[in-house]
Amino acid sequence: MTDSLADVPTSRPVLATHERFRGKVWDVASDEVDLGEAGVVTRDYVRHTGAVVIVALDDDGRVYLVRQYRHPVQAECWEPPAGLLDVVDEDPVDAARRELFEEADLTAARWDTLVDYYPSGGGVSEAVRVFLARDLAEVPEAERHAREDEEMDMEGRWVPLSEAVDAVLDGRIHASSAVAGLLAAAHAQRESFAKLRPAQAPWLRPEATRLVR
Repeated sequence: MTDSLADVPTSRPVLATHERFRGKVWDVASDEVDLGEAGVVTRDYVRHTGAVVIVALDDDGRVYLVRQYRHPVQAECWEPPAGLLDVVDEDPVDAARRELFEEADLTAARWDTLVDYYPSGGGVSEAVRVFLARDLAEVPEAERHAREDEEMDMEGRWVPLSEAVDAVLDGRIHASSAVAGLLAAAHAQRESFAKLRPAQAPWLRPEATRLVR
């Protein structure tokens, strides 16, 4: 049955939680989890706010990618604009609009949900929603966001979606946001965008990860 092929929201009793590290953006915790007959186990994980990714697709079938330095993997990675859900009570679609404005100097009149995923469900509570943004317009230069830190020298580039997908499958692009977002966008394009979910579609996002500073 088709309905059976779906992740099931559930939980196991947590007997204790130990805060191991509290960082600027996310924390590390250890939970003592009661698995019933399997006993009590300790699971260490990063408690993450969650994030949004934006695949901006123009009328010529090109996507906008940015190259950003990612220190943990020691690489400058090509990826779609993205950002953390770290603003109190901000709707994910509004967060996506903000990130597209800040990182790509773009606005979009049409928003759809492209794909949801957990980057590393065994060790990080992060949930990511990828939006497809269309009907794009450039932000006037005088109104653009002043980028800082790793974003200051971030390069942006319009790339045909087919070429971006080739770069993923050839092993030239590695960011999970690019792998999931670009492959999902290519599939949606083949389906003439007929099966896209609305921007406000239900999202299986763990409540406990909404640790907004």
